[in-house]
Order: sequence, then structure tokens, then C-alpha cells
Amino acid sequence: MKRILYSLPAAAIALFVGMTAGLAHSQPAGPAALKAPPPLVLSGGTVIDVKDWGDSANDLKDAVVIIEGKRIAAVGPASSVSIPKNAQVIDCTGKFIIPGLIDGFASMNSQAEANANLYMGVTTVVARQDARHGYIDFSANPSPHIYAIDSVGTTDNWSRLANQPQWAATLREGAHPVELSPETTARQLVATAKLGTRVVFIGPEVTAANAQWIIARAHELGLITYGEFAATPYNVAINAGVDALVHMGRYELGVIPDELQDPLVNDPEGPAARTAYGYSERLPPTDPHWYQYAQFIASHHVALLPTFSVYYARLPRHQNLWKEPVASILNPANMYDPTDPATGELSYPLPGWARRLPAFLQRSIETNLRKKADQAAMRLWQINQTIFTAFPHYLAGSGANCMGTMSGLSLDTELQLLVRLGLSPREALAAATYNYSLQFGWKDLGLIAPGRRADILVLNANPTANIWNVRHISTLILSGKVIDRQALLDMKK
Repeated sequence: MKRILYSLPAAAIALFVGMTAGLAHSQPAGPAALKAPPPLVLSGGTVIDVKDWGDSANDLKDAVVIIEGKRIAAVGPASSVSIPKNAQVIDCTGKFIIPGLIDGFASMNSQAEANANLYMGVTTVVARQDARHGYIDFSANPSPHIYAIDSVGTTDNWSRLANQPQWAATLREGAHPVELSPETTARQLVATAKLGTRVVFIGPEVTAANAQWIIARAHELGLITYGEFAATPYNVAINAGVDALVHMGRYELGVIPDELQDPLVNDPEGPAARTAYGYSERLPPTDPHWYQYAQFIASHHVALLPTFSVYYARLPRHQNLWKEPVASILNPANMYDPTDPATGELSYPLPGWARRLPAFLQRSIETNLRKKADQAAMRLWQINQTIFTAFPHYLAGSGANCMGTMSGLSLDTELQLLVRLGLSPREALAAATYNYSLQFGWKDLGLIAPGRRADILVLNANPTANIWNVRHISTLILSGKVIDRQALLDMKK
């Protein structure tokens, strides 16, 4: 190039240099050349401490939280953290700052559910897809972060792999789920992990040997294990290291005797299962087996994810959630067994033969069905009060959107029920935030700390004084961006 320039007249050289410079300026700017948005700063609020399962209470007053991009860059007292000159500052004086909430077991199947979750401060949903919860909607925007659950070890028409040609025939369910071979399950674990699945669900049909193997292999792949067991005895799964037991009304099977457990290998959801569940529900809450079982759970550091909210409409002091503002964007037609929007109560369909009876007898039968369901829910609640006395670790999950639960709203009721059970408001808040980091090793969420994802709620009142204050959201931040909460309600069902 130099030889060519030296042979040209000075004017030609100048023209060439000018053209070259113009071309350089006309090229699109690369990623490094793009100007980063200014930092977002939360100034003057109190950062609520949710560490150590809610046992720590080192709240940081007059705090400064600096957000750069999607992450928290710095957190500290105003006296030691300098606010960048170009920052966008939100004055949080007199307010309280907590991590975005995590719903550990729920559906996320539509834009309406996404909006309802965000409106209520749920920024992460550990999402299940099945006949009750529908398919996970990964296209919703805006949306909470979705950590997908997938079933493993059995045929399942709703598996995340079921629509893939190479898996469709293998996972076709038929009349009832059937346990898969260890070889097939091994391939299934690898395949669903490649899809980005975070949690594998081990269901009632999986037998003990396979359950133990699945738990071990899942952990090798970095997957979390949820268990709802029947064919596998709960003590076997707990010893094997299952991460969380799901659903009040399910993990109570851990106290049944061997003569009721053994038939569940061949009948995990039929008459033998109903007999086993009946036994556990009728065992008095004061029976020492409950406390021994609870101590066993706690000593093995297995978390309980009770989804109390599934029973919310059957327990005393429940409210009609349809009267809440966010319920206006939810459609009962898209829910499994919703409550009546007019009353907030569950319906109890009459058996066919009863429909031929006079109206007053039909009402009497329905009243009795409701009474029996409420009594069963209260027995389970009292059993869980006994389990709580051994202080196992809890995770908050709503079970939405079935059995009267509703996206977003039911995580709020879950926190209230955890407090009613005996947790402090701070412990309940930890169950929906940092406990997921402690139990599962998820280091990107659940805490207001440098390097964590900037999913943040600014509250107008202190949630450690009253868990109800979690719903008094002043500012919602998702991945570093302020979300207009009111705009989330402006959509059609």
C-alpha cells in the first residue's frame, strides 16, 4: 500500500485518505462501541436480609443498590457507596428492598399468567406443564424467568420431550403412566437437560431402584429433583438425597406401614393408593410417627414445598381472590377446577344419581361434600403443624393454576399460610427468595447482592413486620428494567 501511495500525486493521496476515513465512520458500530445505558440506582431504602433460611436479620438501612445492565453491581450503605454521576436514581427513602419472589411450583402458560405473576412481584416461576397446568408459554413478553420442570422415568404425554419425533412413541402415555427402563431414563435426563430443564419431577409410578438412580444421575447433570412418591417409599427417596418433597397431602405417605407401602409398587394411584392416603390422613396429628418423620426430613436437609395454596379455599379465613385487581386479567375457563368468581368457593359436583333428587336434597349433599373436603384439609393442615415443629426447610410454591389457585395471587396466599403455620414473616420471605439458592445452588437469584440478577421489589412497608406488606409494591424491577405494573393489567383475557 505504501508503494502505491508514494507514486501518487499529493492531491490524489489526500482524496484517498479522506475516502478511507469516511468509510471507516460509515461502518456499523460493533457491540463494544455501543453506549451502555446509565446505571440504575436505588437510594435510601432498607435492604431486607433473607439469608440463613430467614434466621439472619442484618437489614441494611439507608442502602444504595447499583444496577448495571441485568445485574446488581454494588450494594452498601450510602456512606460508603458512591452513586455514579450519570445514574438514574430512584429515591427509596422509607421503603424496603427485597429480591423478586420465586414461585417454586406453578404453571406459566399464557401472557395473562405472566402478567399476573409480575404484577404480584413473582419474577421467577419454576414451571410445570401437565394436564392441569397446561403447556409452558416461553413466548410471553414480559415474563418472569422460567425454570422448567420436566417429568422423568415414566411415559408422559406432557413431557417437554413428547413432541420431539424421536421421543413421541417412547413417551406416549396410554391409559396410565408406565415406568421407563433405566437406559431410556438415562437418555431422557440428558435430552431434557439439553432443553434447559432445571428440575426433574419424579412421580408416583417410579419405583425405588429407579428413583435412587434418577436422583444421583440428575445431580451429576446439575438438575434439581422434586419428588411426589408412591411406589418409592419416602424414606428411600429422602436417604437418596431428593431435593424437595412436593405437595401437602402427598408427602404424608412417609408414615404409612410396610403393609400399605408394598402394594403401591403395582398400584401407585388406584385403590391401594387411596387406602394409603386415607391411613395417613386419619393418623392423629399428635401421633409420634409424625414428629419422627419430620425429624427425619429435617436431618436430611430435604426441603418441603407444600403448596398449601391448593387447599387455601378449603381452609378457614380464606378470601375471594377474584376480587383482587390482578384477577381481572385471568380467565376461570383457562384454569383447572377454579373457584366460583362470585363467591371464591370451590364447587363440588354432585354424582349423577343425585341430580334426580329434589333441589333441597341436592343442596344437602353438596353441603356434606364441602364439609368433608374442609375437614380433610384441616386434618392435613394440623399434620403439617406437627411436621413444622421439627423445623424442616421450606420453599414457597403456589401450585397455580388449579384447585382454586391463581397465578401470582396464590404465591401471596402461600406466604400468608407459611406464616400461619408458624414461620416468621422473614422466614416466609426467605422461602420465596434465598432459600432456593441455599437448597438448589441457584446463585443467580434470591438475594440483593453483587452479581445477582437484578430482579427486585421496592415495597412501601416492611414485610418482616407483616408478610401482607409484600403486596405493597412501589417499584418492580425485572432483569434491571423497571416494569410498569399498571400496564400489566391493561390486557384482554
